[in-house]
Amino acid sequence: MTGKLSAIDLAVLVVYLGGVVGMGCWFVRKSRNTDEFMAAGRSLPGWVVGLSILGTFVSTMSFLGNPGKSFGGNWNPFVFSLTLPVAAWIAVRYFVPFYRQGDSISAYSHLEQRFGPWARVYAVICYLLTQLGRMGSILYLVALALAPLTGWDLKTIIIVTGVLVTLYTLMGGIEAVIWTDVAQSIVLSVGMLVCVALLLFGMPDGPGQIFQLASEGNKFSLGDFGPSLTKPTFWVVLAYGLFINLQNFGIDQSIVQRYMTARSDADARRSVWWGALLYVPISALLFFIGTALFAFYSSQPDLLPTSVVKDDAVFPHFIATQLPVGMTGLLIAAVLAAGMSSVDSSLNCSATLILCDIYKRFLRPKAGERESMRVLYITTLIWGGLGTAAALAMIRVKSALDAWWQMSGIFSGGMLGLFLLGIISRKANNAGAVCGLIVAVLSIAWMTLSQTEFWPDKLSDFRNPLDGFLITVVGTLSLFLVGLLLSWLLPQRGGAEVQDSL
Repeated sequence: MTGKLSAIDLAVLVVYLGGVVGMGCWFVRKSRNTDEFMAAGRSLPGWVVGLSILGTFVSTMSFLGNPGKSFGGNWNPFVFSLTLPVAAWIAVRYFVPFYRQGDSISAYSHLEQRFGPWARVYAVICYLLTQLGRMGSILYLVALALAPLTGWDLKTIIIVTGVLVTLYTLMGGIEAVIWTDVAQSIVLSVGMLVCVALLLFGMPDGPGQIFQLASEGNKFSLGDFGPSLTKPTFWVVLAYGLFINLQNFGIDQSIVQRYMTARSDADARRSVWWGALLYVPISALLFFIGTALFAFYSSQPDLLPTSVVKDDAVFPHFIATQLPVGMTGLLIAAVLAAGMSSVDSSLNCSATLILCDIYKRFLRPKAGERESMRVLYITTLIWGGLGTAAALAMIRVKSALDAWWQMSGIFSGGMLGLFLLGIISRKANNAGAVCGLIVAVLSIAWMTLSQTEFWPDKLSDFRNPLDGFLITVVGTLSLFLVGLLLSWLLPQRGGAEVQDSL
């Protein structure tokens, strides 16, 4: 399944790429100091920040991964999206005021004030590792979509895309990231609606055939509602989604940094609702596309060659072979939009943390503007290279979405538990937090490694029986509960009382 874009499709794609890179570079005039590069001068309206949050959520992993999951399975992963309104309410009520009342652009500086430097460093390392996995997964999926259309190999596409995203992120800072996210969210939405319309009216017996075939295949199922914790039931995915989305809104630098770019507290709160409430219907459309693809190729199996072995590759194949001239370029632009709007955010936020939480905290506390900007530029370049390398390593992965969900659970390392422990309990202390973290890391390591081929056969009775989505849930709860218990049993010497953060 290889080919080349028509002249019209290629023109659409080139114009889009040129426009995005040009827009990003145009903002170079507004990113000449660290506050503008990292926080856009704290001047952006809520709807703009909200569409940027939406763009961060709807990455290429969602744009291609979600249709791939519903094509090969059902709507069980959509349960993840249903937790967003709950997480958004908690974020608006507690997280946004918590961060907006301080001046720090870092999401993790308060952890040092609460538990000491180790907590801040731990959270930063976990975040940076998570972003490497995220960038790698996204760039790989972009390449997976473009390869059948251009005839280029995956490695070439990954490298070219990585360079382009790094370029405009480097030039324009966070304001370039946010405004390009707005443009890309619009392109993404238009591309999705076009695809849905083409699938509905491309069925041999009309749109109703999609629902008939999908119902016969139980494709709209939200999963098993039983009490089992050994497979991704409705309740397992619901718990996973709630914890991950609380982590996103509560301690993910990519989101927290956007709170700080809003021009007022009210705009910051509105941005959360914009991002969360728009994602739910967009996510539903993506899962519907996968279901419609199942019906489309079930009714016309000769249109899907046996060479398409990955569920993630079915949607790109549809784009390559079924869309009319011009529409193919638009859909590929949408795929690029989804990917670039997430990678650029990871690059800018990773560079921000390296400057604020590592360089200025431990190496050069008195670094001036010129030196700080140089660090931001260099780290953006380095992280862009590392993210591209991670994408090259993803080529052999069966399902990029599954791989990302696993990596996010592992690398998060109970970060949400540490955050909640610090802001909820006045009694929580350093000793309790350290012990809770050790238990959480050991729990995550056991749950992860015991489900791999590296686990010794003689220890097969001690394999983790729980579904992999529960890694984040167990890691968070173990850190929080153990930290809370031991803080009560091991009170801080001197009776120092910590002010209740919330």
